[in-house]
Amino acid sequence: MASLSTLSDLDLEKQVATLSKELAALKKAVAKRGGAYYEDGRDAASDYYAQLADRISDAMPAIRKQGRAIEKTARDHPATAAAVGLVVVGLLASLLLSRR
Repeated sequence: MASLSTLSDLDLEKQVATLSKELAALKKAVAKRGGAYYEDGRDAASDYYAQLADRISDAMPAIRKQGRAIEKTARDHPATAAAVGLVVVGLLASLLLSRR
């Protein structure tokens, strides 16, 4: 590259114009790639959501059955259910406070 003292103003303007065009082309290429990455990520997230929804819908009858069994046990033994609930709340509180 020639030294700055030998470059004319026209040469500098031409170089700046060329660099501006190259920068615009690079920006356009990056925008296209970014859009493609966004679409790929969106599609992957949609696929994961669909798989998760399928698994949950398949497991819902078993979850409901277990929930009814737990509800029945809690009705039959309310004091025990309250004690277990307090223990769980205490554990969660201690976990949250220990992180601070």
